[in-house]
Amino acid sequence: MLHIIDHPIIKVKLSRMRNKNTDSKAFRSNLVELSELMAYEVTKNYHVVSFPISTPIGPTQGYKMKENIVLVPILRAGLGMVDGFKSIIPQAPIGFVGLYRNEDTLKPVHYYCKMPESITGSNIIVLDPMLATGNSAVEAIRMLKEFKPKTIKLACIVSVKKGIDTVQKAHKDVDIYVAAIDSKLNSKGYIVPGLGDAGDRIFGTK
Repeated sequence: MLHIIDHPIIKVKLSRMRNKNTDSKAFRSNLVELSELMAYEVTKNYHVVSFPISTPIGPTQGYKMKENIVLVPILRAGLGMVDGFKSIIPQAPIGFVGLYRNEDTLKPVHYYCKMPESITGSNIIVLDPMLATGNSAVEAIRMLKEFKPKTIKLACIVSVKKGIDTVQKAHKDVDIYVAAIDSKLNSKGYIVPGLGDAGDRIFGTK
């Protein structure tokens, strides 16, 4: 299922990120804040269990997450979303999937995978700012399914219909959360209008 997170504050922060004059520091801080807002929506259907606690005044019921949540950024751009999600779900361990796109074929090339022991049976949230061709997301999710999690969700900032369709066709059981759906991909597979290369803008590289 596709979830479009349509919120005025997200629109404002995304506009700052799109602006070519926004420097790397401001780009990163807006990405973290936007990711925090997205984290509320991505996690709102997870289950909690109650347990007894005591306030300074008296006893009551507290709540904790029923299942483990694992954050999995797709390296490298996905790292920019980790702090935002981690601030909302501080107990979540982090796994890593390293993929880069072959610029000739636009296909993903896998180079790294490291997961926490708790990943089996957990709720995984895959983080990647851009959902362009969808090929990297499809490959990352395929790899993660080998660990037999309970659920997988994909959280992206900017997307296009082609990338969404690619992921939904390959992984019908994965919910996709996006903040914006842009018009198209250019000949190099970049989102138009997009926000440029997210990794380069996060880390100040070219």
